[in-house]
Amino acid sequence: MKRVIVDFKKLTPEVLKLLVERYPDGYDEDDIITFRNASGQRIEAVDVSTADTKYLVKISEKLEITMANYDEEDYEAYESDDPEAIPDFPLEDQEEE
Repeated sequence: MKRVIVDFKKLTPEVLKLLVERYPDGYDEDDIITFRNASGQRIEAVDVSTADTKYLVKISEKLEITMANYDEEDYEAYESDDPEAIPDFPLEDQEEE
């Protein structure tokens, strides 16, 4: 099985849908996987799988907000593997700077 680490910037509608289906009420501490990447940075992620790929999706505030506001119809005009489909919006703290 292929393993892929996914950052919010590379999140696709397919992986977002898998996340929402797996964690319909959001994820909690028991769902979080913690590991160190090749650079030694500590990464926290949640996992979802397809038949041939296991995705480790890095946790971020943007991910939590996007999952909470998920509506499948918002992504109907996009291909399931299009990372441009997921909007990269500023967080409230970033807007004030």
